[in-house]
Amino acid sequence: MTVDPESGNHQPGLPLSGVRVLDLSTFLAAPVAATLLGEFGAEVIKVEAPEIGDFPRWHASVRGGRSAQWAQEGRNKSSVTVNLRTAEGQQMARDLAGRCDVVVTNFRPSTAERWGLSPEDLVAVRHDLIVLSVTGYGLTGPYRDRGAFDRIASAFAGHTYVSGYPDRPPVRSGYATIDYLGAYAGAFGVMAALRARDRGHGGQIIDLALTEVALRASEGAASEFAVTGRVRERVGNRNPRIVPASESTASDGRNVAYHAGSGSLLPKLLNVIDRQDLLEDPRFSTPARRVEHQDALYQIISEWIAQRSSAEVVDLLNAGGVPASTVNNTADLLVDPHLQARGIFEVIDDPELGSIPVVAPVPRLTVTPAVVRHLGAGLGADTDEVLSAQLGLSSADIGKLRQRGVV
Repeated sequence: MTVDPESGNHQPGLPLSGVRVLDLSTFLAAPVAATLLGEFGAEVIKVEAPEIGDFPRWHASVRGGRSAQWAQEGRNKSSVTVNLRTAEGQQMARDLAGRCDVVVTNFRPSTAERWGLSPEDLVAVRHDLIVLSVTGYGLTGPYRDRGAFDRIASAFAGHTYVSGYPDRPPVRSGYATIDYLGAYAGAFGVMAALRARDRGHGGQIIDLALTEVALRASEGAASEFAVTGRVRERVGNRNPRIVPASESTASDGRNVAYHAGSGSLLPKLLNVIDRQDLLEDPRFSTPARRVEHQDALYQIISEWIAQRSSAEVVDLLNAGGVPASTVNNTADLLVDPHLQARGIFEVIDDPELGSIPVVAPVPRLTVTPAVVRHLGAGLGADTDEVLSAQLGLSSADIGKLRQRGVV
């Protein structure tokens, strides 16, 4: 992979060592994409608004501080403050882009064009520059200038519509799932573009729409509608086509999720609950018949689960070859023995936040695994160092910029 030999704050030996990334984005999908690149060795220069910083900082006790979310999502990045609403700040961003391999943005197209920071403006700075542009609806089309967050993308792409129970209003996911899907899609796009650059194709623009990420994660709903004319509807915790696959409440009040919807798993489930006789029941003889008579089957399974503790249910089902899990909250996960054995939470001592667990990088590579080099930095902690090293500015120059509110 072609890299910049002068790249500084990277991790030698990692896959992206020597790749420099300029993160001009804010909020979640785009900046997390840059974080993922940093975990695998890229040097990431994070540009933030002076005094305010990126969205995850907003949960801190002081404005522009370091929240627990920022500690995780801002990790492995240098923090540089630049006021992109000023002409000088916009020029500094273009100058920094010329020193980088990748630029990550999520401006609305009209804003980017007004600031001279559109993908086309940026690739004009350096012929082999890769620009990841994460927007709500894409760089083209009638909705190009509409804003979108995870909630809006989920609503637009049909995720919210199918979430919840049929007799209640739709609900969104409890986490910003589409944002994180977008982050991984963005990081994958950058890797594909870097590979293409290695093969002589130069730089390019990655046009990633958050709504399209959500659409790609909607299974085959659009194709199924075209073929059958049926719209996917809300069905609660059940799967509309796979039975049995749901959740039930155990005797201790905890919910257990289980999945035995395939032909090979149903006999295993019925063996565990000692109801092998149901294999001969014509109501459950085929997948289509099970969907038709699912209420009866779910009642039998739920009654069996209700007589046992959640731990016993999970142990019995998994021992019998049926995937099952308790419905966990964060406190459960932090003490889960499997996650502890896997080391998925890295506990890092932070002078400000104390001993803090953060989710380890995913996925795991056996030879060149990603690393957490440091947690999210203080706002503007690296401004002087980066502007001096990359743009050749003196301390006096930076001091004047700071007086004018540019950095």
